[in-house]
Amino acid sequence: MSSVPPASPGPSAAERLATPAQFVKGIGPQRAELLAKLDLHYARDFLFFFPRAYQDLSELREIDQLEEGRSASVVGIVEEVELRNTGPGKSLLGMLLRQGTRFLRCLWFNQPWMRQKLEEGRRLMVSGEPKLEGLRWEMIHPRIEPLAENEDAPAGRILPVYPLTDGINQNQMRRMVGGVVESLAELVDDVFPEDFLAAHDLWPIRRALPQIHSPDDQASLEQARRRFIYQELFVLQLALALRKYRLEHNRAAPPLPTSSKIDARIVRLFPFELTAGQRQTIDEICADMARPHPMNRLLQGEVGSGKTVAAMYAMLLAVAHGYQAAFMAPTEILARQHQQTLSRALAASKVRIGLLTGTLTVGERADLLGKIAAGELDIVVGTHAVTHAVAQSGVEFAKLGLVVIDEQHRFGVRQRAALKKAGIDPHYLVMTATPIPRTVGMTLFGDLDVSTLRDVPPGRQKVHTYWAADAQRLKWWQFFRKELDAGRQGYIIAPLVEESDFVEGVNVRELFEVLSRGELANYSLGLLHGRMTPSEKDAAMDAFRSGRTQVLVATSVVEVGVDVPNATLMAIEGGERFGLAQLHQLRGRISRGSHPGYLCVFANPQTDESRDRLDAFTKTSDGFALAEIDFRLRGPGDLFGTRQHGLPPLRIADLARDTAIVEEARRDAQELVAVDPELTTPRFAALRRMVLFRYGEALDLGDVG
Repeated sequence: MSSVPPASPGPSAAERLATPAQFVKGIGPQRAELLAKLDLHYARDFLFFFPRAYQDLSELREIDQLEEGRSASVVGIVEEVELRNTGPGKSLLGMLLRQGTRFLRCLWFNQPWMRQKLEEGRRLMVSGEPKLEGLRWEMIHPRIEPLAENEDAPAGRILPVYPLTDGINQNQMRRMVGGVVESLAELVDDVFPEDFLAAHDLWPIRRALPQIHSPDDQASLEQARRRFIYQELFVLQLALALRKYRLEHNRAAPPLPTSSKIDARIVRLFPFELTAGQRQTIDEICADMARPHPMNRLLQGEVGSGKTVAAMYAMLLAVAHGYQAAFMAPTEILARQHQQTLSRALAASKVRIGLLTGTLTVGERADLLGKIAAGELDIVVGTHAVTHAVAQSGVEFAKLGLVVIDEQHRFGVRQRAALKKAGIDPHYLVMTATPIPRTVGMTLFGDLDVSTLRDVPPGRQKVHTYWAADAQRLKWWQFFRKELDAGRQGYIIAPLVEESDFVEGVNVRELFEVLSRGELANYSLGLLHGRMTPSEKDAAMDAFRSGRTQVLVATSVVEVGVDVPNATLMAIEGGERFGLAQLHQLRGRISRGSHPGYLCVFANPQTDESRDRLDAFTKTSDGFALAEIDFRLRGPGDLFGTRQHGLPPLRIADLARDTAIVEEARRDAQELVAVDPELTTPRFAALRRMVLFRYGEALDLGDVG
């Protein structure tokens, strides 16, 4: 009797989830090539390719059943389509949808590409919020769903709306994702133990996955979304909490305590009395630097609140113990200004200061590097670009005790990690004059302790801020000239360096020429922008600081840190092209002396968001309040260079919308790390793997546990 060979086992769950996209049912090699543009390479990628929106078809209605302000879906035939140009770059697309003898008017502003989707005689379902205009119902920017001649409208369902790429339509994407979810969702293991899910009111992943792609109802959709938003934010907060724990417990730094004698010697160098906020911040910094592990502190402050004073104190504390300090600025202009400020303040002391920038000659650089390595310089001021040189090779400090980084939002976790990998473990003080919204602070900078300087030094004058149209230019320039005649100086800011075929806006070179021949023909003007050579920039700034130039026509290169106390005037052209944080930074350049400041923004906003931004700017001078407003208006993507901060992008969480979950996830992550600092408990093994996979490299976590 012949023996029957045992049946070979089928592919494992891991193998099925790792199936290349082209071998997934209904995809094939051609579609797989298109889907790769959306980072859909393997079967598992489709499971976590979350919808960007949803189409609620539970309210399918006849046109005569519509209610104003209540979202609804309507099925009908495209009767008529018209596309009109309404101005430069503007259009209006109108469609009449017929349902029996009744009509619904649909409008799309500045979306001409929608025309190709609206074919006369085609059967469509449109979804949106109806409004009664006269005797006709109207929808603005409704979502559309093409239907076959005999296809029933998917009434009562909530349809996912996915991101697409050329060659893949929404129905095809729904079928592909739906097929993968139906066959593979049951194979996904949960990263959370069952008791953790119950304690935090979270659905198991095998229940949440089908519901986030094809929800039964709104309640199920909300539960599924909460599950994945919490997981994404919790994993991020866990990574940050682990990094913070390791920085505080696994790395050694020189303890640099202060004393009443050291404090008196340092404070004596300041020609003014410290504000209460500065004193508190300095005390927090001193407490950190006294410990035998690296300080990692973020100092955020209102424009002109005296962050540089706190930084100078910290550097002098390091020098008092025989250590060196490095001060990194975002631009060469600012690095030179810091070096000059420090040199003036410490002229009577024995502190030795050097300036390290990318424009030194080979000989100058070699000489400076030799002095740094020999310990002959106490404070080295440089640009952020120098960090790369420190991390790679060429810059060796004899005894580095402190690194101060100005404008933290331009210096992400990867750059900080680069210094660590160079074997350097100094104390870190990172600063920003761009106040950071609370939820952004808890995520992008969650591995840092935070000090906040809100109060400005006494005697700082108010800046009167206006938003004006072209009709008010004559009046503004009359006032501007009157102030120049009284001895004041001013900035004029343009959004572009030169004319562009792609971007509409005022350019600084043309503005300089126009003003030189027109409104400011009898005054001395200087020009400053990012494409000038370092020596040209230095010459322009020196002329303005000394008063030889009355007006500086510039781009936003002056945004950060430039300090000319006699400059009390500013005009900003193309104000709608600047973010709120940037406008506030520019405003911080004026009224730094004893005279009040005056700022006029010329703008032609085309959107409600742009108008709201300008309105908030003229009414609010509190940088922290403006940061929160900007965050609500624009979201986190464009603020603080967050796309370049070194962390992977969030897939489903939204820092502006999900504030409560950010705080919940942060609290839970910190509690877990407090009891299991390296996540060595077996029940958290899957969670540990996920943290390492997603954030191990970006946050320099190495191996956890």
